[in-house]
Amino acid sequence: ICPFLGVSNKTENALNMGLATTFVMTLTAAVTWPIYYYVLVPFNVPFLQYVAFIIIIAALVQFVASHALGLIAEWGALIGLLVYAFAHSGHRAVGIASFLSLVPYVLLASTTARLAERHRPAIVRTIGLVAQAIGFGSAGAVAITGGPLWLVVLLTAAGFTAATTMRPS
Repeated sequence: ICPFLGVSNKTENALNMGLATTFVMTLTAAVTWPIYYYVLVPFNVPFLQYVAFIIIIAALVQFVASHALGLIAEWGALIGLLVYAFAHSGHRAVGIASFLSLVPYVLLASTTARLAERHRPAIVRTIGLVAQAIGFGSAGAVAITGGPLWLVVLLTAAGFTAATTMRPS
């Protein structure tokens, strides 16, 4: 219904909403099929399928809206780093840059998330988003100006580490 009623006044908006709806419905089908066949049918409660499916679809829409958009920004930063590393120093630099940019993210994720849970969520999110913007924005500025690869990797790693404040521990 959303692609037809919500944003069909422009072709581009309708296409984007249609793609988003297709993505969510595909994800929903992958999640609801096992629930139906492995939970509802064995417990002889298939009459609950509509209620279960509505809850699942609502939860998946909320999940995609809240988490996927942030992940896309992080993937974009990583792809930008990898392209810059390849253009700057070749294929070996891509592997080294991706490894070095993600190591602090992996090592500090749990610690950063635990520290973030000790403070008000709104403040933590704001600081985390500002730190991400500074890290990724600075990395982009250094890359655009043709700066050294090590600095781009360092700033991207700082942006990824700041992103851990948005994740639960």
